[in-house]
Amino acid sequence: MTAWLSAGILFTFAAIAFVLYRWGNIRCIGTTPVRTFTFIAILFTSGLDVGLIMFPLTEFAGYADLQASPEYGFTNPLAIEFGYWGFLIWGFYFLTCFYFCVIEPRVKFFELAPVKFLNNLVIIGTCAFTAYLLLSNLPWYLPQIGDGESLVASFYLIVLLVIALSIYSSTSLKFVRILSLGTTVCFITLIALMWGAAFLTPTGSLADFAATLALVGGYFGHIDRFVLPLNDYHAFYLYWWFSWSIMIGQFTARFVGGLRTWQLLGAMLVFPSLAIAVWFAVLYYYHEQGLSTAGFFNWAMVAVGITMVINSLDSLIRLYTDNLGLTTERLGKWRYFGFNLLVLAGLTLLFKLDFLEIQWVGALVIGLFFTCFGYILRYKFNEVRSIEGAPKENRLDYGKIELAG
Repeated sequence: MTAWLSAGILFTFAAIAFVLYRWGNIRCIGTTPVRTFTFIAILFTSGLDVGLIMFPLTEFAGYADLQASPEYGFTNPLAIEFGYWGFLIWGFYFLTCFYFCVIEPRVKFFELAPVKFLNNLVIIGTCAFTAYLLLSNLPWYLPQIGDGESLVASFYLIVLLVIALSIYSSTSLKFVRILSLGTTVCFITLIALMWGAAFLTPTGSLADFAATLALVGGYFGHIDRFVLPLNDYHAFYLYWWFSWSIMIGQFTARFVGGLRTWQLLGAMLVFPSLAIAVWFAVLYYYHEQGLSTAGFFNWAMVAVGITMVINSLDSLIRLYTDNLGLTTERLGKWRYFGFNLLVLAGLTLLFKLDFLEIQWVGALVIGLFFTCFGYILRYKFNEVRSIEGAPKENRLDYGKIELAG
């Protein structure tokens, strides 16, 4: 599995380099272009889930335990955490976003019946894994409910309600956009509140924040160490990112609003990473100083984590139901709701029972990457070689929007 993962990573970064060389200055225009800020908000909230909120405080101690994990000794725990979530791996999303915006309309690989089936299997499975992550982390963040370790009925009910709200939100792109912007605002507010409580009090200072944030530099000083898996846990993260990559690219590609390719890459690497770096620095300071998050902050983190889950799930539910033709227009709202609730709740329980693993999903995505490349070389080489910009119909629609604006 490690060799397969490493091959997928090296292929991905080689493909990114080729895209920049061949099409680095063309304008990328989706079918539903939006302004850059809205695009970044959709990307950030769709491309991340509850793990961003809930994982770091549970992981810093493990990265600091060099006796158990000596492979982390080259840098600090904050840099390790950032390396698992930020910057370089957002290139996965850039590649697939560019592909679905510019190349797929000419290739139509994902319209092939077997590929469409596998792609939607990936999307549905990853949706369920996202709900499972929320379920598995609730005991740690809400110890007031239960004993702080075991799952109780209340946690299952919370996750079921989250799935239900996500399905309802997916019935309209208007909800998806509003929720993306709202989730972004909530996340920034959470960062500001916890930042203020840590650094604007007698126990902390702006200098403490600057010193903590500077530790992220340990990632950039050793960025080459994060390309290939450091260990099995890093491999889990990388497979997780691969499992998301195709569907996030497919979803966000429709919203790209005229950014040039190099600008799109910069936006996708930098803007989410800035927010992640500040958030992780705040959490790391809480961890290092032994500051408690019990009470309001725990509840606030759970609330923001839940909105992120809803935002991620509604985007992905919208994507796979559109792909499969299982829309509200065809099924009706109640059948649409019941079908998706049954499927996602059932698969979430399968992850809980260790019957499914996200690594399998990521491995399947890598297989789709290689297969798509082979398909282009065999059947669509001339079409791809002749690409000089976004699809003509997208450019025309974008031009009308520019004139209207």
